[in-house]
Amino acid sequence: MESLLTDRLATLSHPQRMAVFRLLMRRYPDELPAGEIATALDLKASTASVYLSALTQVALISQRRDGTRLLYAVNLDAAREIVSGLFVDCCRGRADLCPPQVSDLLTSLSARPDKTFNVLFVCTGNSARSIFAETILRDIAGERFTAYSAGTAARSDLNPFAVALLGAKGHDTSGLRAKSITEFQGKGAPRMDFVFTVCDRAANEDCPVWPGQPVSGHWGLPDPVKATGTDAQKRLAFQQTYAALRNRIKAFTSLPFESLDAGSLQRHVDEIGRQPATQE
Repeated sequence: MESLLTDRLATLSHPQRMAVFRLLMRRYPDELPAGEIATALDLKASTASVYLSALTQVALISQRRDGTRLLYAVNLDAAREIVSGLFVDCCRGRADLCPPQVSDLLTSLSARPDKTFNVLFVCTGNSARSIFAETILRDIAGERFTAYSAGTAARSDLNPFAVALLGAKGHDTSGLRAKSITEFQGKGAPRMDFVFTVCDRAANEDCPVWPGQPVSGHWGLPDPVKATGTDAQKRLAFQQTYAALRNRIKAFTSLPFESLDAGSLQRHVDEIGRQPATQE
């Protein structure tokens, strides 16, 4: 076991292998094709293959063939074993030196049933998907959740098809604007309880750690802004994205928060993210 730990640490000591591992950690429980990993990290395909092979050999990630593609996912048990192996001695002798458990980082929800939770939806441009999610959550359960949205590379304008659809659905769009994620990372920013990425590109980016260890999830959906064809076909793409997000948010707000511990809540969040994008 000691040898495996040192082998895993040696594998992760290479900055780019660590970058691959961290990317798959951010995208857990998703399985990513090698091509997407290479693109996200700006690696040559052959270079990414070498790094993925090294991580697979020490079981830090798993590999699965899907037709002609190889899909990769992080091995969460291995990640836990690394943390356990590094801190087991100090925990036996000096518990005050050990990192707190996730259950300690996240205050029990059952102890604060009346709390209004802050939820941030993150996308690349903050022009459609994350704006949809912010608006839907605000209008479905605004008494229990304060909804925010932001982009990792915020544009100056909201997408007109997105705004028009929200208006047609009866949502108030007067206060909506595209925002940068930096608004929620500085001093005085609201402390988030949940952070959800709604596009793969944003999920792949290496963002700073959020204060307070909020529950995070990836609810990636195709970008309706990229839809082509007639205006009717474009509107259909926005409608499908809106419907998928509404279904996921309804499932999220229906969770029995008062009876879920952090681990159970995270599993529910992950399951919601695996709902089909075309679900009606």
